[in-house]
Amino acid sequence: MEEAWLPEKEPFYKPSGDEIELFEHAWHNCLAVLLKGPTGCGKTRFMEHLAWRLKTPLITVSCHDDLSAADLLGRYLLRGGETVWLDGPLSKAVRHGYLCYLDEVVEARKDTTVVIHPLCDDRRMLSLEKLGQIVHAKASFCLIVSCNPGYQSVLKDLKPSTRQRFVAIDFDYPEAKVEQAIIQRETQVDEKTAGQLVKLAELTRNLKGQGLDEGASTRLLVHTGKLIHSGMPPARAAHACITQALSDDPNLLATLEELSDSVF
Repeated sequence: MEEAWLPEKEPFYKPSGDEIELFEHAWHNCLAVLLKGPTGCGKTRFMEHLAWRLKTPLITVSCHDDLSAADLLGRYLLRGGETVWLDGPLSKAVRHGYLCYLDEVVEARKDTTVVIHPLCDDRRMLSLEKLGQIVHAKASFCLIVSCNPGYQSVLKDLKPSTRQRFVAIDFDYPEAKVEQAIIQRETQVDEKTAGQLVKLAELTRNLKGQGLDEGASTRLLVHTGKLIHSGMPPARAAHACITQALSDDPNLLATLEELSDSVF
């Protein structure tokens, strides 16, 4: 089961706008938050940084097609010949006043996301029918969900009845100078190499809608930078971490390799 986590040291996060201030205002007003943005742009790191700033433990749940309401709320289990109740991550967060982050919430089943509705309005409560309990959220509790509008279909999108319960914070890849600073900080590569990685990322992002759902994320650039810093040739590192990670299509791979060769 997902455990609550509170960073001992400040997780590095470089803001692109007023997202930290906006989140803190939402948290102080007991409002749920929706993070919207592409894969690997820093949403998870943002939440880790906010947990540290607010000194409030964070529980992260990676949503998927088989995620059931019981996975979030809890279930009865047999232990030592006795039947005991075990809180799920959402129930635990509500009881203790933690931050609960449902990553890629649209991947969860529709009947699962309905259970969060009473937590996202003035009621701030969670119904545990199997226990016959109504649990009211502590003031420090905050429900955060994320989604990636870039590749969602009509079948995988938040319903208006769900979406309109959240304060939305829009994320995108950082501007070039900020992204370069992030890569240098996270990987210890030099300024020139970090700049080359950002340039390659921008070239791949220009292919969005032309065979690619998304270009290279900041996360992929950090992976590449770490390999380069450990001694791998830049072109080889980019091939493994960017080109091969973005596509399996032979024609698209050839295009990505040409872009990489033009940079390195």
